[in-house]
Amino acid sequence: MSEITWLLGEKGIIAAIGLMFFLFCYKYSVGIFEWIEKQTFGTRSYIMEKFELLFIEVKEIHVTYVLLFLSVGIGFITLAVLGLFGHWVMGFFLGMALSFVGFKIPKPIINYLYKKRIKAYSGQMVDSLTLLANGLRAGLSVPQSIAMVVDEMPPPISQEFNLILQQNKIGVTLEECFESLAKRVVTEDNDMFVTSVNILRETGGNLAETFDTIVTVIRERVRLQQKIEQLTASGMFQGMVIAGMPYGIGFIYFLSEPASMIRMFHHPVGLIIMFIAMCLDAVGLVVILKIVDIK
Repeated sequence: MSEITWLLGEKGIIAAIGLMFFLFCYKYSVGIFEWIEKQTFGTRSYIMEKFELLFIEVKEIHVTYVLLFLSVGIGFITLAVLGLFGHWVMGFFLGMALSFVGFKIPKPIINYLYKKRIKAYSGQMVDSLTLLANGLRAGLSVPQSIAMVVDEMPPPISQEFNLILQQNKIGVTLEECFESLAKRVVTEDNDMFVTSVNILRETGGNLAETFDTIVTVIRERVRLQQKIEQLTASGMFQGMVIAGMPYGIGFIYFLSEPASMIRMFHHPVGLIIMFIAMCLDAVGLVVILKIVDIK
C-alpha cells in the first residue's frame, strides 16, 4: 500500500510539473514560436539578405543544409565518434558545446564578411569620388561618370555603382538608386555622399566641388580611424593572448602530466569544469573586444 501511495505521489508530482510546463508554454506560446522562428528560419533569412548585399549567389536550400550540419550534424558526429571509443559522457558534453557554437557562429562570420566589404568600400570612396569629380568637370553626366568609376575601380565599389546604373536603366530614378545605395552600404561617408548628390540634383550646384569637399572630409576621417586602430591594436592582441593562454597552459600540462589531464575529460565533474571555463574564457574575450572597439 505504501508503494502504491509513493508511486501515485511521484506520478502526481510529474503530472503537476507537466501541467505547469504546458500552462507556461500556452501563455507565452506566441513569443516562444517567434523565438524559434527567429533562431531557425530567421537565421536563414538573415544570412540570405547578407549574401545578397555581398553579391554572393547561394541557394536557400544550401544555406539550410549548412546550418543543419553546423548545429545538429557536428554534435551528432562528435557523440557517435567518441561513443565508439566508450566516451559517451565526454561525447555528449562536447557534442552539445560544438552544436551550440555551430548554431551561433554563422551570423558572426557573415557580419564579419559584411563589415570587411563595408571597410573596403569606404577605402575606395576617395578615388571613386575623385573620378566622379573629374568626369563631371570633363562634361560628363552623372550616369556617365558613374560608368567610368565602374570601369576603373575594382569591387566592391564597382559592383555597387554598377547596380545603380542597372537600376537606372530599367526606369528607377537616380535619386532612388542612390537611396538604395545608402541602405545597402550603411556608413556616414556614404550617407553624406548620397545626401549631397540628391540635394544638389534637386536644387542645383557644383557637384564636382562638393565631391572634392567630401573627399577631404573622408581623408581626415580615415586618417583618424587608422590612428585609433593603431592605438587599440595592442589591446586587441593582449585580449587574444589572454583568451588563448588557458588552452596553451592546458596543452603544456597534457604533455607533462597526461594522466592528470585525461581525468578531466573522463569524469563528469571535470567535463563540467572545462565547459564552464571555456564559456568564461569566451565571455572575457568578448568583453575585451568590446572595450577596444571604439566607435
